[in-house]
Amino acid sequence: MRIVIKLGTSVLTDGTDRLQRPRMVDLARQMAHLRTAGHEVVLVSSGAVLAGWERLGFPKRRRELTHKQALAAVGQGRLMHIYGQLFEIYDVPVAQTLLTRADLRDRVRYLNARATLLTCLEIGVLPIINENDAVAVDEIRVGDNDTLSALVANLVDAQLLVILSDIAGLYSADPRHNPEAQLIDDVAVVTEQVYALAGAAGSHRGTGGMFTKIQAAELATRAGTSMIIAAGNEPDVLLRLAAGESIGTRFRPVSTRLESRKRWIMAERVRQAHIAVDAGAVQALTQQGRSLLPAGIVAVEGEWRRGQTVAIVAPDGQAIACGLCQYAAHEVAQIKGSRTSDIESILGYSYGDEVIHRDDMVAFVKDEG
Repeated sequence: MRIVIKLGTSVLTDGTDRLQRPRMVDLARQMAHLRTAGHEVVLVSSGAVLAGWERLGFPKRRRELTHKQALAAVGQGRLMHIYGQLFEIYDVPVAQTLLTRADLRDRVRYLNARATLLTCLEIGVLPIINENDAVAVDEIRVGDNDTLSALVANLVDAQLLVILSDIAGLYSADPRHNPEAQLIDDVAVVTEQVYALAGAAGSHRGTGGMFTKIQAAELATRAGTSMIIAAGNEPDVLLRLAAGESIGTRFRPVSTRLESRKRWIMAERVRQAHIAVDAGAVQALTQQGRSLLPAGIVAVEGEWRRGQTVAIVAPDGQAIACGLCQYAAHEVAQIKGSRTSDIESILGYSYGDEVIHRDDMVAFVKDEG
């Protein structure tokens, strides 16, 4: 089984302001044993900014992006040095890969990153991935390593994504404030009700929270990958999860695994943005395998650029598909409801008859593959 493991800063620090080597070496031990058992492991690790902060003597944290980037530049090499030493104990070679959203957005760079990671696995190297915080700007940032881990799981065709955190999983309420909160051990599909359980963001040491983990679950499960959120301090948690033990919260895949192009399409989905279509368009897209044309569009929500992935929703608000949009949001708003022959006269130009071509679309159905 190919497993992507995401370690949050809170796991690496054990709730402190320092990287905790005993915790890190125990996790390295578990990953080494997974490899010995025949599993392929990819690690997505947070902690670069914290490592830089620690190395510089814990200077006052500032809000400027450049300050965070400087800490990441100091800390990334330090973090990899620690990982190299720890995995060397178990004779596991490691490789560093730094990614931004731009690497996953561009088709050629996406394929190059995929080829590199799959080759690492082929030759027995454990890839360690982080966002390239030292150079990324807002426009190309993934934003958090929960989302990055889901994108990586799609990138390498992983069967399982494990996100280890300082919380045991998804609860019915915030367990920090409600002693009656119950752990939810299984989620069949990510809905708005599931998002509503997510609560606030994480600690000051990291950038994530339960909300970003739910986003990751939606992305991973839509692409056919199972995902588990579990506590990083649970004894032998990785070994027990790989053996099938029920720990934390498992999110079930809602489709079979998608071919690589469709995984790439899923990787750039713009959240909280969608194209609403009428009933006729729903039938054309879901039952007849058609492309999305302007005539079937009734509303546009949110902002996106040309070439980004946008959800398509039915009249009842249910997302039925997503795809690479040939037109930006403001352009779709102008041509919605129009005939394809009128696109050029409305905009003054045309990128084609289809707003989203069928070949650039992923339908959210059980037999998608």
